[in-house]
Amino acid sequence: MSKLLVKPNAKPLFEGVTLIHDIQKENSSLSYVAFRMIDIKQGAVYHEEVTGKEVCVVALTGKITVRTNSDVFQEIGTRESVFEKVPTDSVYAGNGERIEIVGVSDEARVALCYAPTEKSLPTRLIPASENTVEDRGKYQNKRHVHNILPDDSPIADSVLVVEVYTEGGNFSSYPPHKHDQDNLPNESFLEESYYHEMNPSQGFVFQRVYTDDRSIDETMAVLNRDVVLVPAGYHPVGVPDGYTSYYLNVMAGPTRIWKFHNDPAHAWILDRE
Repeated sequence: MSKLLVKPNAKPLFEGVTLIHDIQKENSSLSYVAFRMIDIKQGAVYHEEVTGKEVCVVALTGKITVRTNSDVFQEIGTRESVFEKVPTDSVYAGNGERIEIVGVSDEARVALCYAPTEKSLPTRLIPASENTVEDRGKYQNKRHVHNILPDDSPIADSVLVVEVYTEGGNFSSYPPHKHDQDNLPNESFLEESYYHEMNPSQGFVFQRVYTDDRSIDETMAVLNRDVVLVPAGYHPVGVPDGYTSYYLNVMAGPTRIWKFHNDPAHAWILDRE
C-alpha cells in the first residue's frame, strides 16, 4: 500500500462535524506540513488551540464563521462547489490562537493548512479579492491558479497555500519539478500535500512522485477527495480527457521561499515554440 496516497476516512469529531483527513507529523512522512479536512453542518462548531504552529483556514465550499481570540469573521466563503472556479475566503491564525469554525450553510467543506512556527503573527482575513489569479503553461500543460498564501505574502511565517485547476487532457505540476533541497538561491526545501477533487466526481487523475535516485518512485491513481503527500521529489499530475481536476496545495519548510528545480530530462518542453 502506498505511503503517499491518503484516502478519505470520515470520522465524527464533534456534533455535526466530520473529520475527512487528519494528516500530521505523527502519522505521515511529512514534518513541516500538516492538513485537516472537515465537513461541517449548519450550526455545528469545530474548535482547536493552535499551539506551536500556524493555520490557514480555507472555506472550500459553503459558508462558515471563524472566531479567534480577538476576531470574528462572519459568513465567509464564496462558492457551493470548487468547480465554480472563483477564489474563496480564508483566515490566517497564528501560534497561540484559539479558533472556532461555525457552519453557516447547510454544509460547508473546510481545509485547515498547518505549518510549525514559534512566531505569533496577527490573525488575518484573506478575502477572495486578495487571491492573485493566473494562468500558467501552454499546449497540454495549462492550469488555472488561485494564490491564497503565496511566498511573497507577509501574512504567514511558514505555510504556503494555493488552488490549481487543470482541464482534461492536460498535465499540471509539469514539467516535473521538485523543491526538496535547502540550497538557496537555486532551490528551496518545501514539503507539499495535494488535496484532490474531480469533476465529475467519479473521475481520477494520475500523480507520480519520484526522486532523482528513485528511492521514491510511485505512480498513483488518485480519486475524488484523496490526498497525495510529497515529502521529496518531482510530482506531476495528469488529467484524463473529460474531467476537470482541482487540487489544494499546502507547502512548508525551513524557509518560506518557493524555488523549484525542473527535471532536466523533461525541461526541454518549456523551450518549445
